Amino acid sequence: MNHVLISLTVFVFLLYPSVGFSSPNIKAPNVAGQFYSADADELSQQVDQFLNQADVEVYSRRVPMVIVPHAGYIYSGPTAAYSFKAISRQNIKTVIILAPSHFFGFDGISIWPDGLFETPLGHVSVDEELVRQIQAQCLVCAFEPQAFAKEHSLEVEIPFIQKVFPGAKIVAVIVGQPAKNVLEDFAAALGRVIAERTDIQIVVSTDWSHYHDEMTAGMMDQRAIDLVKKFQIDQLWQEGKNQRVELCGFFPVIAAMSLAKQKGWTHVDVLKTGNSVSATGDKNRVVGYAALAFYADEASDSSGLSLEDKRLLFDIVQDTLNQFVNDGKIFDVHLSTEHLNQSLGIFVTLKAHDRLRGCIGRIVAAEPLYTSARDMAIAAASEDHRFAPVRPDELKDIEVEISVLSQPRDVSGAGEIVLGRHGVILGQGGRQGVFLPQVADETGWSKEEFLSELCSQKADLPRDCWQDPQTRIQVFTADVFAEKDLQ
Repeated sequence: MNHVLISLTVFVFLLYPSVGFSSPNIKAPNVAGQFYSADADELSQQVDQFLNQADVEVYSRRVPMVIVPHAGYIYSGPTAAYSFKAISRQNIKTVIILAPSHFFGFDGISIWPDGLFETPLGHVSVDEELVRQIQAQCLVCAFEPQAFAKEHSLEVEIPFIQKVFPGAKIVAVIVGQPAKNVLEDFAAALGRVIAERTDIQIVVSTDWSHYHDEMTAGMMDQRAIDLVKKFQIDQLWQEGKNQRVELCGFFPVIAAMSLAKQKGWTHVDVLKTGNSVSATGDKNRVVGYAALAFYADEASDSSGLSLEDKRLLFDIVQDTLNQFVNDGKIFDVHLSTEHLNQSLGIFVTLKAHDRLRGCIGRIVAAEPLYTSARDMAIAAASEDHRFAPVRPDELKDIEVEISVLSQPRDVSGAGEIVLGRHGVILGQGGRQGVFLPQVADETGWSKEEFLSELCSQKADLPRDCWQDPQTRIQVFTADVFAEKDLQ
């Protein structure tokens, strides 16, 4: 692996010897005009074209980490676009880029500390606060200016980030060639800093096999991708060291997989594979590219309800409340839409003046969704024993929120729970409690507080019951909507 990295370093250095520093606070581009256009309009149009042509479904779920290639745009840009387009709907404040060192040999991890990165599309700010947090947690992280001086593997990702996440900041990380335990320590530090934040995106920069014939390259790349998909980190480490597989981003990929395993992002989608043949026509000296997405392996976040389905469900709840609270009558509803005939869990939450006024639901339902919605509306208005039944004069102030649930699944522990994304059910000895996903956002609790309150408030169990191996923990997701979401 080391002599392959050295040979690639020499090759790229001979082509691109310039050093990219323009001032202490602005990192000038190293390869603008070489790996991608130096003209802002041309570069913008090129990235847009790559994104428009990428035939990939945009995720509605959280996808916290992607792998992207980093060659010149005419070679790998079309493949890179698959990863960036797939995550383009996410609300991201900071992108952490993990990239390899092609030129500067060192056994550490270098993080650019502050200031701006410049591309033809403008400047991107470094998230200085997040950098400080990572450095405080990571004893092996330091700033090595030479690691950035000629490097392209990090820089070529920035124009895509500027187009897909305008206004986002970056944390620029060059990973050297450290020992495996150093990479694991770095991953653990990243995991602690990221914690439960969902506005951070990890972008891992790597190309795959280098300069083999097309058949050999394809086999090597498929082997490496299989190891990544199966999370066989030790095997990937050994086969990379023995050169049975090749990734020029070998070290950042190992760190990223350690982070993903820690976070439970262990489902891997291969969005696109490609190679340099499409650009060069040369089938004897091939470079491989791939776009991969990592996320928690769970049921879909979506209930499958259309906007019209949600409007119908909301109308049922509103009509039920009006008829039951005013007249004490049960609303008679009959629907035949496919999605509203599903047997899904549902919660109906009532609020008045931004304060909870009632919340009742079913985690698992045997009845059609539309009848469950009616029944839970009645229960929320009259059977939540924390509150008096809703009076007719209150109806004008009642705001309704509906949560349609995915099927619960068992998890092995708190490490697999993502606050704000997962609702949690825990139980032991016939006692059970549940919190909806939005409870974490509304309270601001940490994961420990969230689970402790769930144990004590909802399950009437000791506050630390979530740490007891005898406690069953399940998670689910929720499609949550109110009237303002249906306009």
